Amino acid sequence: MAKSYGALFLLALIVFSMLQTTVMALKGSGGNWNPKNYRPGSLKPKQCPSKCNTRCSKTQYRNACILFCNKCCRKCLCVPPGYYGYKEFCSCYNNWKTQQGGPKCP
Repeated sequence: MAKSYGALFLLALIVFSMLQTTVMALKGSGGNWNPKNYRPGSLKPKQCPSKCNTRCSKTQYRNACILFCNKCCRKCLCVPPGYYGYKEFCSCYNNWKTQQGGPKCP
């Protein structure tokens, strides 16, 4: 009987630890984003450089990323959260394409 309680306690401790790690990872990466904060028109043009610096901070193509991000931000007044992806939060940013059909915005 004592072994089963010990095993149950250990299992609960592991599950709790995994949940806590997941929550901390989401908070640390900014994963608790509110889509309302990232819709087109949610930024002022003067906010674009700082948002784009954050967006492009982890890419090896930083200069190109910042150039296109700022261009997209000035048009859409929106920059998606995070360093990569999450473009669905900002439809204008997501839907602007190059002449070849590729994504315009990083």
